[in-house]
Amino acid sequence: MRRGFGIAAGLACLVVLVAFTGCTSSTATATPTYTVDSNGVLSVTCAPVTTTETVLFTNDTYTKSKFVLHTTTGGVVTYLSYPKTPKAVMVYLPGAGEMITGHEERMVTYAAAGYAFMFLDYRGRGGETAGTAFSPQADYAKFEQKEWPGYYLTICDISSARAVLAQKFGVPVYAVGGSNGGRYAAVAAGVDKNFAGYVGISTADWGLKDAVAAQGGTGDILRFATSLEPSTYLPTISPRPVWMFHNATDPIIPFAEGQALFATANEPKNFTEFNGDHGINPDVDARLIAQWAQIYGTQT
Repeated sequence: MRRGFGIAAGLACLVVLVAFTGCTSSTATATPTYTVDSNGVLSVTCAPVTTTETVLFTNDTYTKSKFVLHTTTGGVVTYLSYPKTPKAVMVYLPGAGEMITGHEERMVTYAAAGYAFMFLDYRGRGGETAGTAFSPQADYAKFEQKEWPGYYLTICDISSARAVLAQKFGVPVYAVGGSNGGRYAAVAAGVDKNFAGYVGISTADWGLKDAVAAQGGTGDILRFATSLEPSTYLPTISPRPVWMFHNATDPIIPFAEGQALFATANEPKNFTEFNGDHGINPDVDARLIAQWAQIYGTQT
């Protein structure tokens, strides 16, 4: 869901076989680092993670497991479903209020089509992964103190998930997200060039950069706000694909805002109006699987 912020005041068991690093650099480091350049573009070097996978269910179609990323700042809970030989993987960042129970049928659908699906319960959602809700004010305070904002930690988590999945399956991994999750996924796909592409569903910019600029914010505060916005990163995803889905009557994030974000992306890109209201649904699933079929073929 879209969230508004008071910006001016506030901002003025399969256990551990290997460690993985999700980085923009090829060098793993036990001490994670980040930089934000003068244009507000975030770069991260993430600490290695270890993983624990517990298989919950398996049959001829797919395996479902609880897959925990053990980071230096706590565990990140994900749920992973996959066929025996997936053709590609999606790291799915959910919107507010989405639970894994709402994706059980979706996991089967993607597996039957030949794709792995990871539901990443990112920090601060109130789910199984610990953390406080996203607060630009609190994160800016950490940024000013040269500490790690929670938002940037989540980007590292997403990048680490990509690294783990690429190692596990040896196939392309896409950053996918709906609503708020689409915002995180866009930033992650821009920061981590090893993502195969980006899929955003019912999503748009946060509006933080524009709000800060409108209130006369400059310097660090504007640079920080810029680093949070999906539109800062969408132009950099090319030549990897950007696919966006939005409903014309979306009651939460207006259609025009989704179009505005899409306009910042470079080719190859595709914007699809889907049937529904807000967030991923079977119509989006069918359209996304059809697009992937053009690249990876249909399941036999």
